[in-house]
Amino acid sequence: MSTFGAWIKAARPRTLPLSLSGIFVGLALTIEHGNMAPLAVIGCIVTTICFQVLSNFANDLGDGMKGTDNAARIGPMRAVQSGEISIQQMKIGVIVLGILSILSAGVVIASAPAIHSGNGLIFYAVLALLCVVAAITYTVGKKAYGYHGLGDLMVFLFFGIVAVSGTKHLFEEGVALNELLGALAIGAWSTMVLNLNNMRDIANDAASGKRTMVVLLGSKNAKRYHYVLAFLGCNAWIILLYRCAIETENYFILMAGLPVLLFATHIAQVIRITEPKAFDPELKKVALSTFFASILYYTLSYL
Repeated sequence: MSTFGAWIKAARPRTLPLSLSGIFVGLALTIEHGNMAPLAVIGCIVTTICFQVLSNFANDLGDGMKGTDNAARIGPMRAVQSGEISIQQMKIGVIVLGILSILSAGVVIASAPAIHSGNGLIFYAVLALLCVVAAITYTVGKKAYGYHGLGDLMVFLFFGIVAVSGTKHLFEEGVALNELLGALAIGAWSTMVLNLNNMRDIANDAASGKRTMVVLLGSKNAKRYHYVLAFLGCNAWIILLYRCAIETENYFILMAGLPVLLFATHIAQVIRITEPKAFDPELKKVALSTFFASILYYTLSYL
């Protein structure tokens, strides 16, 4: 039997802060209007963690079964790859996390103050199911979208638009420019994390038939793509903070722009990188910078 430690390792705790970033931005956008149901807030956090761990388990399973996780891979050894968790055990883990994700999402939907109609309930129920399907099919299955260059798009959609706008509309109705700016920033930064991962693994992914965006673009263009994502994310974030400061007369919120400086130093480092393995330390930097920005924004919104 696999040890508890092996499952914790397979859950990849270091990926959780990034997955929560969009949730905190979505919550921050509703603070000034009140109507914050505690159960729904906690449910959003728990559900997001469940979705992320489900995705990590499924990614471990899919890449392990396809042989993409092998000795040539630069990143940390995965649970299925190492044999710490068998394929059958990981399949059970994926099923369990899928069920927990749906149950947790159900609590959120039932307790969300802005869902007043049957259409709203149906929409979020379908969205929860799509999140589960997307988490699993990234690498699992013959038509896994992560193997066909669609991983970046899905990360942008689910970490950005779904996380930010989906959270906001649980507590408040109406579409606003600020939520779109927040979704663009978090979505772009989250996609940067995936791009770094794929730039690190480009040689092994290409040899394994995993056609990521980086494999399709090539190393040089993947770097240029990375710069564009950073530019879009940072500019959207700065505009969001400026608009919020003016609208709420809370100029302390501008301090949430400090992490943009971290992105600037990150880009300077990426420009200098020539070896794929050197991208690995940058993964944590971008993920934590994104989380830092979202937490600052969320906290300062209360002032």
